[in-house]
Amino acid sequence: MSDTNPFLSTRDAVCPPTLLEMAQKAKSPRVAIARAGAPLPMEAARDATEANIMEPVFTGERALIESEAERLGWDISQFQLIEAEGEQDSGMAAAMACGEGRADVMMKGQLHSDTFMRAALARDAGLRTGNRLVHIFHISHPDGGRPITISDAAVNVDPNIETRKDATREVVKLLHMIGNPRPKVAFLSATESVLPAVPSSVEADELATWAKSEIEGAEFSGPLALDLILSPAAVATKKLTADPVAGQADAIIVPDIVSGNSLFKAFVYLTGGCAAGIVMGAKVPVLLTSRADPPAARMASICLAAIANANA
Repeated sequence: MSDTNPFLSTRDAVCPPTLLEMAQKAKSPRVAIARAGAPLPMEAARDATEANIMEPVFTGERALIESEAERLGWDISQFQLIEAEGEQDSGMAAAMACGEGRADVMMKGQLHSDTFMRAALARDAGLRTGNRLVHIFHISHPDGGRPITISDAAVNVDPNIETRKDATREVVKLLHMIGNPRPKVAFLSATESVLPAVPSSVEADELATWAKSEIEGAEFSGPLALDLILSPAAVATKKLTADPVAGQADAIIVPDIVSGNSLFKAFVYLTGGCAAGIVMGAKVPVLLTSRADPPAARMASICLAAIANANA
């Protein structure tokens, strides 16, 4: 008897060709990789550089970076290398390079996420804009079709209404950048009814009402449960066919990190989705990559950063 969970997809993630094409048409951004001297960040940097979607700026221990480059057979002599020791100094070196205009994108390498984000938020780094930082996942299926965008699955643990407003603005802005002129945005809850006993439904209603009056170039609806966000059949059964978002959403604004993180991982692990992640709201795009990210997701994330940088 197999121990493999039958719900897990065996599909490999695929970087969306449309994202790659858009990134290749943009000017390759200079990507400051915080503590680059490890296999995963160096392989991602090499692949993206060879795809003409970035120019690496390495930070970290020179010996480790050069050793990894040699292992890959990659000549990095033409690229900038900023020497720094350890996680904290490497993170700050990458953040400072972006804040001072020597790099256009900040990308996580071999360091802990909290150390990386502390560097991005440090006052001395110059990346703060006064806006809240929000994480966005753009997830595509291996067979193509309509992608889905999710915010916030990695940065804001319990986002208040104002943070979710910022997330909504950033999601719409990003979807406009990648060619969706009027995205359909759903505010997630467990029900389509506004119920005081379900706080997320009350807040989703408030957010949808606000967004309709404040954000142009998009459709909004909420509260909506996941079946009504994704399934036209569920929409027809529940007689919500007049809703402009239900059953055909391009984006989901989640009420908390648990629902966002669970939802993104369900799309990845159960469908083979490719999750391109980006943090918006700073002076430059920030890539909070994970050790669990497959090469396709890393490539797609860099594509998003190149597109966002070109539209800054």
